[in-house]
Amino acid sequence: MTERDLTVTPDLWPEIKVPALDPAIEARIDDIMSKMTLEQKVGQVIQADSDSVTPEEVKQYWLGSVLSGGSSAPGDDAFAPMDAWIAAADAYWEASVDPEGVEIAIPIIWGIDAVHGHANLAGATIFPHNIGLGAANDPDLIEDIARITAEELIVSGHDWTFAPTIATPRDDRWGRTYEGYSERPEIVRAYAARIVYGLQGRPDTDGFLGDGRVISSAKHYVGDGGTLDGIDQGETQATEQQMIDIHAQGYFSALEAGVQTVMSSFSSWQGRKMHGHKALLTDLLKTHWQFDGVVVGDWDGHGQLPDASTTDCPDALMAGLDMYMAPGSWKGLHASLLGHLQSGRITLHRLDDAVRRILRLKFRAGLFDAPKPSSRISGSPLRLLGSQDHADLAAEAVRKSAVLLKNSDRLLPLNPAGTILVSGSGADDLGMACGGWTLSWQGGRLDSRDYPHAETVLTGIHRIVRTAGGKVLHRPDGRFRRRPDVAIHVFGERPYAEFRGDLSTLDDRSVYRRDAEILQRLRGAGIPTLAIFLSGRPLWINPELNAATAFVAAFLPGTSAGALADLIFAP
Repeated sequence: MTERDLTVTPDLWPEIKVPALDPAIEARIDDIMSKMTLEQKVGQVIQADSDSVTPEEVKQYWLGSVLSGGSSAPGDDAFAPMDAWIAAADAYWEASVDPEGVEIAIPIIWGIDAVHGHANLAGATIFPHNIGLGAANDPDLIEDIARITAEELIVSGHDWTFAPTIATPRDDRWGRTYEGYSERPEIVRAYAARIVYGLQGRPDTDGFLGDGRVISSAKHYVGDGGTLDGIDQGETQATEQQMIDIHAQGYFSALEAGVQTVMSSFSSWQGRKMHGHKALLTDLLKTHWQFDGVVVGDWDGHGQLPDASTTDCPDALMAGLDMYMAPGSWKGLHASLLGHLQSGRITLHRLDDAVRRILRLKFRAGLFDAPKPSSRISGSPLRLLGSQDHADLAAEAVRKSAVLLKNSDRLLPLNPAGTILVSGSGADDLGMACGGWTLSWQGGRLDSRDYPHAETVLTGIHRIVRTAGGKVLHRPDGRFRRRPDVAIHVFGERPYAEFRGDLSTLDDRSVYRRDAEILQRLRGAGIPTLAIFLSGRPLWINPELNAATAFVAAFLPGTSAGALADLIFAP
């Protein structure tokens, strides 16, 4: 398919008013670009992963950005402490601003996937995943969560989060369903702007990208929630009008809110991968909507274009990509881009436009005038990271996210003064409560000691029941000798992320067969039972729903999962 075959009709799409350019910044960019070498310009359009690049290489290749992927952390410790993160941030920054060998040095930006709180950092506040926050339908809450996430990111030296995900999931078999807020476009649109405000501040105010704020990225542009059969990175099945009405609604409000970066999707539309979709990246986003920020790629997504590889892909830049996310492929990509500039396959005009956008982003974020990352932290880092105030907000989000699906015989609220049997694999598993994208890409295997303020569902139940003078019996298999007054069974999906969570069917009985048996056994014994379901999406759970007396869909509540106890025992 040639570019002429792709159909985008800008007149069908709404007009968007984005913040205006600052002439003073543009003049400073002109001055800097006049002093940059060609190798520096190429370096600016490349982002390498921290597991694959050293500070010395950042200086040698003049790279524009570093990211830490879902399982990347300083050194060899996947659960690196805050001090290690900030030391790494300082090292990368100091290397990037070292003027040796160049007329002007340019500070680096460090990005990370803080998609439900700063979930790559032990001790941070992990909020419910987006699907639960969408069920809360509370834009004010969403902005507060984004603001706190920004504060905790600053503590570890990061400038940029790859959030929000403003996909509109249409097939729950998709492994990224929980990263979307809702299948209702109006909720996605209402949330997108408020998240951007929480992360960046409001444009045209003194607080915009100021202290305690970070760069936001609207992703994944565009239509990633509409792929055929919910297959991750697949083909989006939508007409242009459906793209407008369903999949692009979040971008309308995010762009007007001043989002500074947009991340291209792995998915395709009209048979063309988004990383090479000039009609959407350039003609619509940059020309029609006048977006003047940065279009960043996703993890080696440029390598999926026809006749391309992860180390050789000029077409993505020419289509409108401004910064390649090239985690381990960055060095080969740097060499090939220089070669394509010399051959004319990449034009200097397009490269200069990309570099200008990246420099503009860095100026707006105040990075040219900022000190090293460790000096940007105001107050005690330990006070900011995972503080009680932050945990309290996460607990509020947990309570607002839970959905009551069944309450036969008015079982809820429960009486905490009795004997409570707690069963199920999810009752005391923090990894199940947090899901994927938590300390590692796929999540799981979390230790509560890494999160001082964390509560599993079980610890939350203990807190309330003990205060009321009741007794908790924790029996994961649901068997008991002393007959309880009521049972609480907590079960659900094991953690996953992205394509590893794709399903062929929403009826996966192999996962829940044992849970149905436990619930049916409790029902047969005449024990009133509340089922709490932890999941990243709605699933077919009729046997469990029918066997339970009451049923709560809790989604993926995070490190304040114990707040569910406040809800189910509420007077």
